[in-house]
Amino acid sequence: MDKKTLTAYWQLMRADKPIGIYLLLWPTFWSVFIAAEGYPSWQIVVIFALGVVVMRSAGCVINDIADRKVDGKVKRTAQRPLARGDVSTKQAMGLFFVLLAIAFALVLQLNIETIYLSFVAVLLASIYPFMKRYTHLPQVVLGAAFSWSIPMAAMAILGELPNWVWGLYAANLCWTIAYDTQYAMVDRDDDILIGVKSTAILFGQYDRVMIASLQILTLAGLVWVGVYLGLSLPYYLGLLVSTILLGRQLFLIRERERDACFQAFLNNHWVGMAVTLGIAMHYWWPIQL
Repeated sequence: MDKKTLTAYWQLMRADKPIGIYLLLWPTFWSVFIAAEGYPSWQIVVIFALGVVVMRSAGCVINDIADRKVDGKVKRTAQRPLARGDVSTKQAMGLFFVLLAIAFALVLQLNIETIYLSFVAVLLASIYPFMKRYTHLPQVVLGAAFSWSIPMAAMAILGELPNWVWGLYAANLCWTIAYDTQYAMVDRDDDILIGVKSTAILFGQYDRVMIASLQILTLAGLVWVGVYLGLSLPYYLGLLVSTILLGRQLFLIRERERDACFQAFLNNHWVGMAVTLGIAMHYWWPIQL
């Protein structure tokens, strides 16, 4: 395999753009740290961290396969490997199945219940790219896929799914829809022309209001989790930082400018990190309210 093909595979997996890894990794760690009460085993951390990287890469590959005929018509995606012809659809499918095999090898190290849950993860990741052809709500499917590591991590550690798992799942679902709507705002004009659907198109002039509403639901869900679990001050300080960051995003998208919307999307990495640090510090250095 020559260097050009390897570079194309690297780009196809979006390994040169790690933001998607972060946005999937932080919620996974929320669940890992809560389920393990702040002290997960290194095996669990490694398995889920690698699983996130591999499944995100697989999701990017299947997304580009689904979009191979339209990416060339969109300014932001015109230089993707499949759109440029640097790899064939057959090669991309081969890479997709190799990544799924690696992910399955990782999940086989976990209990049988988590293995069962992993099939849902593969299903959600596989159908998401095609949803934009049939519904204006593909971001909801993405949110379901990006949130599925939450019950998987809890099941792997606890062998059950307590109520807080679904509160965390709902909060992350709302957050994902919000930030992926920001992402979709970048491509909205192109998507309308080529017939691709998104929440950015569905929400129209109410896009900023809907994003703000989803962010409020995200914070409400995270507060509920904190109250339900009796989490201490560091957790709420993490939520305060997240609230400030989310407010900054709303400021950035106020004019709906492409670059500003993309910067708002990227900023969500820090939101997820703030919540993760808040959860970790609750267990490592609790300060009661």
